[in-house]
Amino acid sequence: MLKVTFFGTTTLLFDDGKDQILFDAHVTRPSIEKYVAGAEVVTDRNLCDKLIRLHHIDRLRAIFISHTHHDHVMDAPYIANQCRAVVYGSESAKNVALGGGVPEEKTVVFQHGSSFTIGEYRIRILKSLHSKPTRFNDDLGQPIPEPLVQPASLRAYKEGGSFDFYIEHGEKRILIRPSFNYIKGQLDGIQADVIFLGVAGLAKAEKDMEENFYKETVEKVGAKLVIPVHWDNFFSSLERPVIDMPDLIEVSELVFFKLAKYCEAQDVNCLIQYPCTSVEL
Repeated sequence: MLKVTFFGTTTLLFDDGKDQILFDAHVTRPSIEKYVAGAEVVTDRNLCDKLIRLHHIDRLRAIFISHTHHDHVMDAPYIANQCRAVVYGSESAKNVALGGGVPEEKTVVFQHGSSFTIGEYRIRILKSLHSKPTRFNDDLGQPIPEPLVQPASLRAYKEGGSFDFYIEHGEKRILIRPSFNYIKGQLDGIQADVIFLGVAGLAKAEKDMEENFYKETVEKVGAKLVIPVHWDNFFSSLERPVIDMPDLIEVSELVFFKLAKYCEAQDVNCLIQYPCTSVEL
């Protein structure tokens, strides 16, 4: 049995009963007003501690970071220190970890093609592309060049390069694709039963982009189950009812409609997972 708990955005906790792996780490979710104003913020330690306790995160071995925008990495240092876990990511992710007091020996810098075995997990790192830049994230490719210490502006969390994760566990094959984009041919030869698919940007995508995205992700790996991620409003607290993104940024009902129609046509199962709930794969 492999249990996966979704904490919103792209934060996913894998638990096989022995070892736990966290992919991305963001639960604090500061308000959009703080983001726009450039206010300096800190990790909500009380909330992190509460979720660690409620979800029995007591066997965490590693935190893998897909990229270093705040909604993917902000809480990684605190959770890593609380759980004595190793932070894996880009040089930018390492600088976030170091700025948060994670010992350097508890950080690992990876690159495309890196592979790690942790317990019964085999995790391969794949270079990826962030979704197309907008006025809200126009820093694509920019690194975080030095340790990032909180309090820090959310805009200080530069993208730093994007990655996907291919996880093998027993006979299970799972792909995490956090961003709505693709690299043609990148997934050739990779097979996955389940794909956690970033859909932020799908609603406003042109038809060619949408079709190619599906072909280069879901169809390429032969997935039979699609679980969308990056659809919820990461500026709204997890301690409030979950809402979707403002329509100016994304139209979630259209995202779900498009994804459901595609899955229906392809005979692929689709599951929308509510934050702070778990599924067994």
